[in-house]
Amino acid sequence: MRNRRQKAPEGGGYTNSRPPKFSSKGSNYYRGSSVSPEPSNWHVSFCYKLVVVASVAGVAYVAYLGFKSTRVNTPFSNEKLAESSPLDKQEYYWGTYRPGVYFGTKTRVPYSLVTGLMWYEAGKNEPIRVRHWCDQNDRLDRYGWLKHDGKNFGLQEIVDRGVMLRTSFVKNIHGRHGGDWTAHINVTGSHERRVSLLYYAAIENKTNGYLTSVMDSETKLEGIDGQTDELGFFRINFNTLKGKNVQHSYLSTSAPSLSQLTQTVAHSLRFAKDGTTLPGEVRYPTSSQSPNFIVTQVTADLPLELEVSFERDSRKDQREKITGENYPKALVSHEREFDDKFERVFKLREKGFDDERIDFAKLAFSNMIGSVGYFFGSSQVQSEHTQRPVPYWRAPLFTGVPSRSFFPRGFLWDEGFHGLLLLHWNLDLEMDVISHWFDLMNIEGWIPREMILGDEALAKVPEEFVVQFNTNANPPTFLMTLNYILEHKRDEFSARHLDLLDKLYPRLQLWYDWYNTTQRGELPSTYRWRGRNPSGTRELNPKTLTSGLDDYPRASHPSSDERHVDLRCWMAMASKVMANVADVLQRPSHKYANTYEYLADNRLLNELHWSPTSNSYSDYGLHSDQVKLRKIKRMSSNNVQTTLEVTRVVLDQPKKQFVDSSFGYVSLFPFFLRLVRPDSLYLLRILHDLKKPDLLWTGVGLRSLARSSPLYNKYNTEHDPPYWRGAIWINMNYLAVAALHHYSTVDGPYQAEAKEIYSELRKNLMDNVFEQYKRTGYIWENYGDEVGEGRGSHPFTGWSSLVVLIMAELY
Repeated sequence: MRNRRQKAPEGGGYTNSRPPKFSSKGSNYYRGSSVSPEPSNWHVSFCYKLVVVASVAGVAYVAYLGFKSTRVNTPFSNEKLAESSPLDKQEYYWGTYRPGVYFGTKTRVPYSLVTGLMWYEAGKNEPIRVRHWCDQNDRLDRYGWLKHDGKNFGLQEIVDRGVMLRTSFVKNIHGRHGGDWTAHINVTGSHERRVSLLYYAAIENKTNGYLTSVMDSETKLEGIDGQTDELGFFRINFNTLKGKNVQHSYLSTSAPSLSQLTQTVAHSLRFAKDGTTLPGEVRYPTSSQSPNFIVTQVTADLPLELEVSFERDSRKDQREKITGENYPKALVSHEREFDDKFERVFKLREKGFDDERIDFAKLAFSNMIGSVGYFFGSSQVQSEHTQRPVPYWRAPLFTGVPSRSFFPRGFLWDEGFHGLLLLHWNLDLEMDVISHWFDLMNIEGWIPREMILGDEALAKVPEEFVVQFNTNANPPTFLMTLNYILEHKRDEFSARHLDLLDKLYPRLQLWYDWYNTTQRGELPSTYRWRGRNPSGTRELNPKTLTSGLDDYPRASHPSSDERHVDLRCWMAMASKVMANVADVLQRPSHKYANTYEYLADNRLLNELHWSPTSNSYSDYGLHSDQVKLRKIKRMSSNNVQTTLEVTRVVLDQPKKQFVDSSFGYVSLFPFFLRLVRPDSLYLLRILHDLKKPDLLWTGVGLRSLARSSPLYNKYNTEHDPPYWRGAIWINMNYLAVAALHHYSTVDGPYQAEAKEIYSELRKNLMDNVFEQYKRTGYIWENYGDEVGEGRGSHPFTGWSSLVVLIMAELY
């Protein structure tokens, strides 16, 4: 441990210099005079020059502002990393890249041909509710991928009020554009149930292409012929393999957008003769377009099975089709390959897990990789130099999503956690995801926190969350992913990805510099999340969405004096990773290595963030614990009536201090990111605090905020329930068990304590996520800290799927 504070690294931008003082004498020179002296020629000339200079300066300043306003939506470079990714683009050309629908396919190109499934139960005396988009309001018993390898096949089960749908697909990869694929939709249930399946193909209006119905009879659609510039000619065939009392119909029409497909079907059913079958050809008076949306409808008594096969007419490779009797053979073969690879990668059977738990782990992993989507479009972004939001450039994004039902879009900090799982399965796939995200970096080094690209993604987002602000960050978790790759998969990475890393490096440097300048604090080596609202009166504690921990309590009154311990730790971790990347590429790394040494210095960390009152790591800022939400009477403008508004009331004036009352995940970041020295007494204190039930310890995981905190489980507004104020989150618990595993294996006096806590916490987490899945049919966004019940959006198979790595002990 060093005995003095280290000097800040050069280039940090901190200074103690002050601007020079100027005399005000000249401004009062003629005060009291009734007549001003006659201006001299020199004076006139000087004034004229001053006006010219001021005019030029004004024009230059306006031009400068115009220049600054364009930077927010100017790409870092027109050279795209994704084009250099070693991922075989043909093998991954087709996929289930529409995570927001229950089952659908598309390609990895803009304005793709898409296909998808809808269904409803027919013959019931109640309004038809068409299932299509994953929606929690559908109240399905469960749904999700049982097995999915991310490339060749997937098998899913959907249970809808006693009706079981098994959707599966198998790809026949060959030639250009990914080859062909076949899907089966098998529906079972009691024989009294009658279900209507609707399978469609659609192309976006901007695609140069067409769709044509291929009829077997007046009402039965045999297939769809079509053409796009990318695919050329293709055929989609429909074949009903099972069904009793089968009835066929179809719809061929023009849909306004991909986000309106469900409404288009519902509208057509509503105005059909019997209200339950599609009306065939429909040309709405307002649309002169040719069909871009064709649906086949098969209604039957259960059991019912529909086969859908896609093939390109121009294919030269006449290999055997995966249809009919060939389909189940191909599916079983891929399942066997998946099972074998899953055990090689995660070794769960070797670790002694039984079949039921292994099947659960396969499901959790499959839903992570099976929810990877391909999006294309333009975000809305804003900087302080633009009067209103402006469009980002149109771009693709290949990314996982946190939740198919609630968050079917890309989130920057979530994806770093997703990558920790994906990199074990296919490093090429993970590097392709990273490449797509860093292609979204602008010339300032900023990447938007959320990427809402395309009509389907935009339709699921409340308007208040659409615009992204270029002052706002998110934790740089991609560097955590890269760190794992460089430490544990160096040989595989070096063999295939060094060229890509070389192209990625300038973007990593600029990204790092962006954080280090825009998110720095007032004091050297301190950092502060931007984006908190200092003037709001409706929130009990202004949210810090940019930290990823949303309503986790920070200083009650946001100010520039705040110091956020979690962001400081993220930057320490980022500095270490940047040094490692530079070493791999044989570039100078001393800048990053020195910064890491500076930020990781425990003496300095403790001076800035260790609270002697709470004996824990804490944020610092303008804070008061005496804040309440109260209903305040407000008089209307006409002084006739009053209304009650829930407003924050401050009962004790805030002062600059450590935020001692908010012990929780933020307090653990020096531990999470392994900055605390293994021989430090501060580590021992953290280990003891972890096991205290009145703080974070529960029998089902570590809660996010101490039970003793005044804001534990408190609403943040009248209608804003607690989110990160007590619930158990799997991503943070993964960091906790990973840190405990680390401290149990490195030399230090507290190895035994760390190992004991690690074993107990790991078991608690695995058992609860598994038991809640068995009970509810879902993996959840977070879990209650009393009995471990699932909470929030579901299925949430983004970072909650890290339970697989906890089972496999891959940290």
